[in-house]
Amino acid sequence: MENMVDLIIFMGQSNMAGRGIVDAAHPQPAPRLTRGAGYEYRAVSDPENLHVLREPFGLQEDRPGGIDDLRMKTGSLATAFVNTWFAQTGVPVVGVSASKGGSRIEEWLPGSRYLNDAIERLRAARGYLAGRGWTVRRCLVLWCQGESDGDAGTPRIVYEKRFEQMFSALQRAGVEDCLLIQIGCYNGSDPNIDYAPIRQAQQELCRKLAHVHLVSGAFAGMKARGLMKDAFHYYQQAYNEVGAEAACNAVRVLRAGGLSAAAR
Repeated sequence: MENMVDLIIFMGQSNMAGRGIVDAAHPQPAPRLTRGAGYEYRAVSDPENLHVLREPFGLQEDRPGGIDDLRMKTGSLATAFVNTWFAQTGVPVVGVSASKGGSRIEEWLPGSRYLNDAIERLRAARGYLAGRGWTVRRCLVLWCQGESDGDAGTPRIVYEKRFEQMFSALQRAGVEDCLLIQIGCYNGSDPNIDYAPIRQAQQELCRKLAHVHLVSGAFAGMKARGLMKDAFHYYQQAYNEVGAEAACNAVRVLRAGGLSAAAR
């Protein structure tokens, strides 16, 4: 259908925001965007226009007092996700950036400045698209967050409860489904930090919530492959792989009828 798009808000902390770099040993850059595959709606810096999606995705979208990533974005998984989604569905993505490095799940609870800002960005995007004749086929959140909760030792059950509260608020704001990218492994020197409980919480959320879907667990294997650039973040190659895998698995869920009915 002409003028049909999928609206996806990219939410979470730094590994959703994107900290990708390249070096001599890891030279793979972010992919080129496939022509027509995706756009960025810049709710903060330019709400009256759509921009062709490019890396660093969301670089201009810091909002003081709201989601402010302090211009730390370098390269994300967004382009790889969008290219793969478009190749398999034929529907372009309008992406909205709403990620904050270092954020804990408690900072995304209903009423928080981060969630309020994310919902405001999403509503602005929907209004913009509706006012210019675009049809939103699906409204989704792509979520990757939890490393800071692993650092803080957030109990698994607490993480699950807070995520459910956040996602319920997003559903009330019009989000149909959550595509969840599981966090990876800690690569630092503190022997007391373990991300396994958060990964387990994320698996359980996807098991028990009908509209939350685990679309990639690949970050967990990047440490063993030497694709982590520091204790928490990855080379661009890793973001590319995770973005593509997440889109492939999300499309499988879509084709199996696992996503909510398309927006009317």
